Amino acid sequence: MDYLPYLVIGLFIVFMFIKMGPAKGVRNITTMQLKEELKDKNKQLIDVRTPGEYKANHIRGFKNIPLHQIGQNATKELSKDQEVVVICQSGMRSQKACKELKKLGFTKITNVTGGVSAWS
Repeated sequence: MDYLPYLVIGLFIVFMFIKMGPAKGVRNITTMQLKEELKDKNKQLIDVRTPGEYKANHIRGFKNIPLHQIGQNATKELSKDQEVVVICQSGMRSQKACKELKKLGFTKITNVTGGVSAWS
């Protein structure tokens, strides 16, 4: 029974890694790499922050679909044939959005790590 606390801690760590870790099959890029990606007009650029955050400051070309609306609006507003580039404030919400897009059948997904906070 001395091993039980270690087992619980280990399972918690695994759970957190799965929950918070990158989604399988999602490409991650930095904001520096994003500058090159923006030259490709065939990409769908999605900002998953709230409308207020988006209105206050956003990157030109990005469309606002808040994270809580991804499940409802992604299949209506996005093509599964084109790559989707997802950004948020820091990279956490966009990572969640990428996982949701994977569940919805999107296969070409890119997450911008660091988010708008890292954009200069």
